[in-house]
Amino acid sequence: MEREEFLKVYRHSLSHILCKAMRELFGEEVQYAIGPQIDDGFYYDFKLPRTITNEDFKSIENKMREILKRKEDWTRKEVTREEALEIFKDQKYKLELIQDLPEGELITTYNTGDDFIDLCTGPHVENSQDLLNTAFQIKSTSGSYWRGDEKNDQLQRVYVYAFPDKQQLKDHLALVKEAMERDHKKLGPQLGLFMFHETAPGMPYWLPRGWKTFNALLDFWRGIHEEHGYMEISAPVINNQKIWATSGHWGHYKENMFIIPGEKEDESDYYAAKPMNCPNAIMVYKNELRSYRDLPFRISQVDVIHRKEKSGELNGLFRVQEFHQDDAHILVTEDQIASEIADIMSIAGEIYGTFGLTYVAELSTRPDDFMGDIEVWNKAEAELKEILDNQYGEGNYEINEGDGAFYGPKIDLKMRDALGREWQMGTIQLDFQLPLNFDMKYAAQDGSVKQPVMIHRAIFGSLERYIGILIENYKGAFPFWLSPYQVGVVPIKPEHNEYAKKVVSALKEAGVRVEVDYSEKNMNGKIKTFRSFKNPYTVVVGDKEAETETLSLTIRGQKQQLHDVPLQKFVEMCKTMNREHSKELITEA
Repeated sequence: MEREEFLKVYRHSLSHILCKAMRELFGEEVQYAIGPQIDDGFYYDFKLPRTITNEDFKSIENKMREILKRKEDWTRKEVTREEALEIFKDQKYKLELIQDLPEGELITTYNTGDDFIDLCTGPHVENSQDLLNTAFQIKSTSGSYWRGDEKNDQLQRVYVYAFPDKQQLKDHLALVKEAMERDHKKLGPQLGLFMFHETAPGMPYWLPRGWKTFNALLDFWRGIHEEHGYMEISAPVINNQKIWATSGHWGHYKENMFIIPGEKEDESDYYAAKPMNCPNAIMVYKNELRSYRDLPFRISQVDVIHRKEKSGELNGLFRVQEFHQDDAHILVTEDQIASEIADIMSIAGEIYGTFGLTYVAELSTRPDDFMGDIEVWNKAEAELKEILDNQYGEGNYEINEGDGAFYGPKIDLKMRDALGREWQMGTIQLDFQLPLNFDMKYAAQDGSVKQPVMIHRAIFGSLERYIGILIENYKGAFPFWLSPYQVGVVPIKPEHNEYAKKVVSALKEAGVRVEVDYSEKNMNGKIKTFRSFKNPYTVVVGDKEAETETLSLTIRGQKQQLHDVPLQKFVEMCKTMNREHSKELITEA
């Protein structure tokens, strides 16, 4: 059995053991819903006679181990709808699942021993002894709604870690501990980067320090795009229904949009906060007559966009309802597709490489419900494959056959962080459909009027999510160029404030983000404050430094200090790290 299939089978089987344990501990009145396996274990949803707490975890785990030691057989049985309804007549949620099955659907049950039965398609282990050597531990509990609908019953969800052996569980728990220490939802507020408030769920407030990092990232992004010939725009956040009807969002994405209702039955006076920037770029393109000389026509924008999410799906900066997307939309001729996408890939490599993060590419090809000319699709896919072959080598990237958008094939860029997690980041999508929907044209060299091809692309995706990833990747200790404040200045006594002001002025003039504490607080207290914000450098100035125009430096992550560093030398160090977007701090003057 393949490892992934093995994990699926034994984790799913353990979920049945959990369910049986809950029934034995809490009685026959327990209502059990669903219990699928997930990446690091499984969960099961229950309606219980009382709320379970952390104090219950050990007794539940012990009961599960007791059940496994019984070495009970597992029996699969095919049953009719009527038999299933009778078997689960006291189980509300199982009855609903059975009633929703199509007529003629095969229904199977699994018995674990003689006293527990569950509705399940399987497969499972043959005997509980097959699970004796596995390692599991209850992770947490949470509230959940039956079938994810807040109008339905609220249930208790029990999450369980499950691995083939104790060492793998131990390794995973160590990784979880590390992840918790890096959790951006904890570090962000601690470092004064962002906050949330119940009056705007899933819509982050960027605090002063966080906004400095946000803008440093954006300035970096803008500089690269200027070099590659992009024109940045800003467009309305709210648009009339008409534009969304033309783009197709009104028909296919409306439930994810924030709608401002009007009075007309046909909804023509409705407005919506934009979930995507594509139509805005199209309006700018259509603002003037275009010819082949204007192509490629590259529009970039980082406007705020809104997407409605279920409250249970919100997750810090990773899943929000308001965010900035580093969008770009490029209009090209068919002959320009290959060279333009090659240029986009070079931008992605430059940006990701700056952070020292590795990434892989994935090509998604024509789906069954594709729109447009199949020959254009074939040509586009062949060109995308050639680009990826040249960049990564043939076979060194994934191909998802039939998983492209209906309007064009796409390349997705997946990045791996310090915890080994993979993130879907950049995307490059060819679109033959929106130019048709919006009647986009250009005057070709031969005098004819032709339709351009649109390329949708993002590198960061959501800047909010990307910064969340960076917070966790760097554990809040950003590279110098990205740090909110890069230098904290500490005058030892009030009489050293004048020289401190000179230091601050020299650094600010060099474009360095600097903060200073002129108060009469203890020097060590000032240093501790700047360290708590993970500033890359803390500069200490006293009599000797003022006399010689030097600095004493405390470097983040370093035990030893640098003394007698000339002020101008330090200024040049800072300018170098900003200019080169250095990943490492300079530790020698």
